Amino acid sequence: MIGLDLFSMDMASFAGLAAALLGAGVAAGFLAGLLGVGGGIVVVPVLFHLFAGMGYTTALSMNLAVGTSLAIIIPTAVASMSAHHRHGKMDLALLRRWGTPVFLGAVAGTAVAGTVGGEVLVFVFSCTALALAVYLGVSHGDPSPVGEMPGEPLRAFLGGAIGCLSVMMGIGGGSLSVPVMRLFGFSIHRAVGTAAALGLIIALPGAAGFALEGSGAPQLPPLSLGYINLPGVALIFPVAVCVAPLGARAAHRLERGHLQKGFALFLAVSAILMLLRVPG
Repeated sequence: MIGLDLFSMDMASFAGLAAALLGAGVAAGFLAGLLGVGGGIVVVPVLFHLFAGMGYTTALSMNLAVGTSLAIIIPTAVASMSAHHRHGKMDLALLRRWGTPVFLGAVAGTAVAGTVGGEVLVFVFSCTALALAVYLGVSHGDPSPVGEMPGEPLRAFLGGAIGCLSVMMGIGGGSLSVPVMRLFGFSIHRAVGTAAALGLIIALPGAAGFALEGSGAPQLPPLSLGYINLPGVALIFPVAVCVAPLGARAAHRLERGHLQKGFALFLAVSAILMLLRVPG
């Protein structure tokens, strides 16, 4: 049975956790607005370092970061996809073809994550983040389209791979699916709008899986639903939403190339620091 650990928590430690989570929400929201990204690609490293800095093991910190991030993505994706749908920026045809493979990939990724453990998830996130950092660091703008989206079974394989890897990283998949869609000729607006809907398809089974997988895990932070820290969801989501416009405002004063390089640096530093916390 999943417990919330309501009665064993110390109020002073809970107050410290709440303050740290508010700080994480400020950092995640500002970085998301500044760098033009959202979801777990920013939240996961922030949460990981927060929990690890509070003395939790590397494996538990990563499981909590991924599970909490996936839960945060759910309301974020709902709000984002609603806005994009109102503006007609979602490709419903692609969603119908890609939705099932992405969902099945997410379910598979949840099962794999529960099998391999948190330390392996650190390597998965860090290696993928480093690859993205290198790509962003050396690229200049979007790649030239190579043609239309491939047919089956390659299209289904791409969707399944995005769903699987995204759940294991605790992200909504936009960092992976948007470049793929851009590569196959989708406009940036349709790619981002479609990725928002894919984020919900990924986050729902992922969050449920991490909640169940963490049921009964020892030494969870107060008010945790399995590997989902509920104060993290409740505090980070609204704070990040409020702070993100400040980051976006700051971004308008900087060149896009500098922002892209800044995001690459953020990913690289975060990934390396995460790897350094893995026991030798």
